Amino acid sequence: MSVLSVATQQQVEDDLVREGTLTSDQLKSVKNKVAKDGSSVFGTLVSSKIVSNEQLTKAIAKATGVPYVSLINVEIDPKILDLLPEDVAERYMAVPLGEMQHRLVVAMLDADNVQAVDFLSNRIGRPLKVYAASEEGIRNVLGQYPTHISEKIGGEIGQFEKDTAADQQSRTGKKTESPVTIENNRDIKTLVQDSPISKALSAILEYAARNNASDVHVEPLQDSLRIRCRVDGILREVMQLPKSSEPPLISRIKILSNLKIDEHRIPQDGEFSISVANKDIDLRIAISPVVWGEQVVIRLLDKSTTSLKLEDLGYSGRALRLIREGLKQSDGMVLTSGPTGSGKSTSMYALIQEIKSDAINIVTLEDPVEYKIQGVNQIQVNPDVGLTFATGLRSILRQDPNVIMVGEIRDKETADLAVQAALTGHLVFSTLHTNSAAGILPRLLDMGIEPYLIASTVKVVIGQRLVRRVASESEQYQSSSLETQSIHETIGSLLPKTVEEQDAASADLGYHNLPLATQSAYTLAKGKDSPRTPGGYSGRTGIYEVFRISDEIQNLILQQATSNEIQKVALTQGMVTMRQDGYLKALTGLTTLNEVNRVAAADIV
Repeated sequence: MSVLSVATQQQVEDDLVREGTLTSDQLKSVKNKVAKDGSSVFGTLVSSKIVSNEQLTKAIAKATGVPYVSLINVEIDPKILDLLPEDVAERYMAVPLGEMQHRLVVAMLDADNVQAVDFLSNRIGRPLKVYAASEEGIRNVLGQYPTHISEKIGGEIGQFEKDTAADQQSRTGKKTESPVTIENNRDIKTLVQDSPISKALSAILEYAARNNASDVHVEPLQDSLRIRCRVDGILREVMQLPKSSEPPLISRIKILSNLKIDEHRIPQDGEFSISVANKDIDLRIAISPVVWGEQVVIRLLDKSTTSLKLEDLGYSGRALRLIREGLKQSDGMVLTSGPTGSGKSTSMYALIQEIKSDAINIVTLEDPVEYKIQGVNQIQVNPDVGLTFATGLRSILRQDPNVIMVGEIRDKETADLAVQAALTGHLVFSTLHTNSAAGILPRLLDMGIEPYLIASTVKVVIGQRLVRRVASESEQYQSSSLETQSIHETIGSLLPKTVEEQDAASADLGYHNLPLATQSAYTLAKGKDSPRTPGGYSGRTGIYEVFRISDEIQNLILQQATSNEIQKVALTQGMVTMRQDGYLKALTGLTTLNEVNRVAAADIV
C-alpha cells in the first residue's frame, strides 16, 4: 500500500485498539520493538500474528475513506474475470468485481494510491470504481483465472485441429511429404513457440502451479489424452484432450526438456523451469512408453511455498526435542523413513537448514537436487556417467565434510559407505523406504549391515506421512461416539487426566490446550468443500514418529529383533506414533480423524 501519513497511521492504530483487535499493551510492545530494529509497526503486527492482514487492510480502508471488500473466500464468475485481462490483474494486483454505470468495479491492493488507480484506468481505457482488499483476497481471485482450464485449453486445441485439417487439405493431391523441413531442435523450438499446443501446455502448467499441484500426469488413453493433477496428495482428473493432440504435446515437452523427440521406445528424464506469478518453479520430467503412447509425469518443485523449518513441517514436542538432540551429535546417523511422496526429502533439507553454518562443511548427494540451498555443496547423481550414490559417497569422503546427506540408501554398497562415514566422525542424514520408524533398523539388517554397526552408528530414526490440512474456512463439531472411542483408544494415555496436568501435557507434546482424556466428546474441525478446497482441505502437514537408539534398543538390534519388537520398546520409552501425532493434530483443528486414518496404519499394541 502507499505510505500513510502520521495522522492516518495513528487513526488506524486507535481503531484497532478500540475494536479490540489488539490491546494497548501489545501496541506499546510492538512500538518499542520497532524503535530498536527499525521495522514498521504494521508489518510487525502482521508478522507477529497479532493482527491479520485482512484486519489491517479493513482498518486502513476505513481510515483512508476507501470502501473495503473481503475476497478471502469469494468465488468470482468467469464472465466477470474476463472484464480484466489476467496479466493486467497480476501486474496491478487488481481484480474485477463487476460493472457499475459504465465503470469497471475492481478490488485493489493499492486502492488508496491515486496514481496507481489512474495508471490502471488509463491502461484499460475506462473509469474505475475501486475497493480495497488484502493481498490474500486478491491472490484468491487471481488463482481463479486458470480454474476454467477446459475453456482456456479447448480453444487452443480447437485451433490446432483446424490448422491440422487446413494443412492436410492444402496437401490434397500432392505428394505425401512434409511441407516444412526441420533440420534440428532449434528450428523446432522456433516453429512451435507460439503454436496452439505450446499455449495449451503453458495453460496446463500454469493451472497446476496456481493450484499448488505437486505433479501433472499426461496419460494417453485409447481414444483421448487424459490430464490429471496431484493436489495435496490426491490425483484428480482435470480434463481430457483429443487423441490428435498427444504427439505434438509430448514433443513440446521433450523439446523443452532437451530430450530426444524421435525416441519412443525407452524412458527418458529431463527438466526445465517456468515462471508463474513471479515465482520460479523447477519441473522434473519423466517420460515412459505405455500401451497407448507415451506417459509424461511432471513433478513441480516450488521452493517459495515450502518452509524448511522443522516446526512449520509439523514437528513438535517430544519428536522435535529428540531430533534436535540428535543434531547436536558430531557423528552418527539420522534416518528418515516413509513411502514415496511422504516428505522425506523436505525433512532432510529442514535438518540441514537447522544446523547450517559457516563453521561446518555440508555435502549432499541427491537424485535429483530438489531445492538449492545457499552454502551447501549439493551433488546430482548421474548413473549415465557412473556417478551413483555409492561412487559419489566415496568422493564426498575426500572432500573434508562434517555433515553428509545421502538422498536415499538403496543398496548394500551405499549402506556400507554411509555407516563407515558415520563411524569415522561424520554426521550422516539419509532416507529409506519402510512403513515405520522402527522398520529402518531391520531394513539395514536385510541390506547386510552388521548389527553392531547399526547399533553404534544410528542415533535417531524418523517415520513420517503427510496428511491434508483442514481449509481455513472451517467449522467445529462434536465428535461422534465412534470418533470419541477411537480418540480414547489411540491417545487416551497421552491426554491429561486433570486440569492441573493440562499445561504440562501440552508443553510435553507440543500442542496447546489439549482436552482432558475423560471427556465424553471432543471438539473437532472440518473444512468447507469448495472448488478451491476440495473435500474441505487445503495444503498438507506431516505426522511423525521419532525415537532415539537407547541401550535397550541397541540390545534388540544386536539380537536382530523385528520391527514390532523394537516399536514396542520405543513406545514404552515415550515415542508418539504417527497415528497418535495425527490424532493430536486433529484435536487442535489441523486435520481430521478420517484423513489420519486414511494415511496412518493402526498402532501395534
